[in-house]
Amino acid sequence: MANPSIPRRALVVVDVQNEYETGGLRIEYPPVAESLDNIGRAMDAAHAAGIPVIVVQQMAPASAPLFAAGSRGGALHEVVAGRPRDHHVPKTLPSAFAGTDLAEWLAARGIDTLAVAGYMTHNCNDTTIKHAFDRGLQVEFLHDASGSVPYANRAGVATAEEIHRVFAVVEQSRYAAVMRTQEWIGHLALGTVPERDTIHASHQRALAARARAA
Repeated sequence: MANPSIPRRALVVVDVQNEYETGGLRIEYPPVAESLDNIGRAMDAAHAAGIPVIVVQQMAPASAPLFAAGSRGGALHEVVAGRPRDHHVPKTLPSAFAGTDLAEWLAARGIDTLAVAGYMTHNCNDTTIKHAFDRGLQVEFLHDASGSVPYANRAGVATAEEIHRVFAVVEQSRYAAVMRTQEWIGHLALGTVPERDTIHASHQRALAARARAA
């Protein structure tokens, strides 16, 4: 009989496609070679532990500038394409839940905890994490198995490191337990759950840190 205190996890690997290594959206932080290595380690650990692995793939028309159908950029990266998976989810919107069968697939298998890895931290991972949270799932985010690119637009300029760091802090404040891949693998081995947080506690710590620095 299953232990109800042990999470029923699945690992969702979001949009690990060539576009993010050699294409038009090259991940800058953390270094893409590091995140790809951690993505592979997470998939291997999940497979060894009997945890379902779901591979998500962004799809776009053949005329699109990114992720074009039939293009090398749109193809799954070899780190993901060469490893076992339990389900493949093509999508056209940021969230892995939007317009896909992911929610039903997880529910049919009694999954209550979704671990998220892949690209990008601030875009498809963020929307997937929050969609999962709103559906009542516990969420885990492997922040060193993800990454960001820099942006500049009429709202301002942000480096890849700034975007990745800020989104990770916000996710930890309520939406997900944020951790390194090795920490997640340790939880799999021990059957334990990671530390979660609240918006209020996160805010109070920031106020206390500011007061100490004054």
